[in-house]
Amino acid sequence: MLQQLPKLCDESITLLKRCKNLLAYSAGSDSNALFTILQAYGIEFDIAIINYKTRMQSDSEESYAKALAKSHHKTCYSLTCKLEQSNFEHNARVARYAFFEQIIRENGYDTLITAHHLNDKFEWFLMQLSKGAGLVELLGFEQIEERQGYKLIRPLLMTTKENILYFLEQNNIQYFLDHTNEEQTHERNRIRAAFATPFLHQYAKGVLKSFTYLHEDATKLLPQKIYTIKELSYVQKDMDTIKNLRAIDKMCKNMGYLLSKKQRDEITKTQECIIASKIAVAWGLESIFVCPHSNATMPKKFKELCRTRKIPTKIRPYLFSADINPNELH
Repeated sequence: MLQQLPKLCDESITLLKRCKNLLAYSAGSDSNALFTILQAYGIEFDIAIINYKTRMQSDSEESYAKALAKSHHKTCYSLTCKLEQSNFEHNARVARYAFFEQIIRENGYDTLITAHHLNDKFEWFLMQLSKGAGLVELLGFEQIEERQGYKLIRPLLMTTKENILYFLEQNNIQYFLDHTNEEQTHERNRIRAAFATPFLHQYAKGVLKSFTYLHEDATKLLPQKIYTIKELSYVQKDMDTIKNLRAIDKMCKNMGYLLSKKQRDEITKTQECIIASKIAVAWGLESIFVCPHSNATMPKKFKELCRTRKIPTKIRPYLFSADINPNELH
């Protein structure tokens, strides 16, 4: 019988029990706790781990993941991925989600489960606060998010790191320590050590209540409906530029990309641009579109159809390459 089992939100449990689930696993404290908690709730899942070869114990963590999955009759997907140290965290995130999403597409998973917890959310909040951000950016990630072709679930998002470690200790659950999380060269680690962890140690209940209220307020700033066809997303354009940017933020995030302030400024100024050579963003007369960037050559008839449907030029090549009929759009 497990001691001090963290409570997951009912919506997450209901969703995960009827879906085919993939757990993003690292062999650290958070993912080992979540592995055990999901088992206790009777939720079926497989795991995926990435070995970046950055630490002496990376290979041991991968081996442990494979052995753990085998002992519980689960599939373990693994990838060895060496990256340049320049902008490592960003590149690692891109590689990580590309790997997870490939597994999801090829194996029919419905969800990706991650072990983000309240400390992660609060650290993000403080980082955005230090840079200058609006309400939606401050809140960051949610417990359940719609992504392109799957749902991203964070069952521990309202659980503190302190409670996770206590749960592991009480149940004698093994995990690996990543000492890079303590290195003060990274801004997030400095914020964690100096502000987030001490503050949550004393005021976790109040922070939880505040996030609940803020999320309720944030829903008033988000678009009512995002339409999707394959990898194309679009919303009805609003008179409020801020609401339009919130919608673009959401659509890009659903594609696994977080916009910078510089990119948001470029979008506002040009209203039709290519982000990071990957994502096309364009404001039409009535709608705002986001899709993968494409250089496909289009026949004259298709171009004319797009013109009459008032579809922006940077969006048209993707529609053609994805075999989307412009008349299908609302």
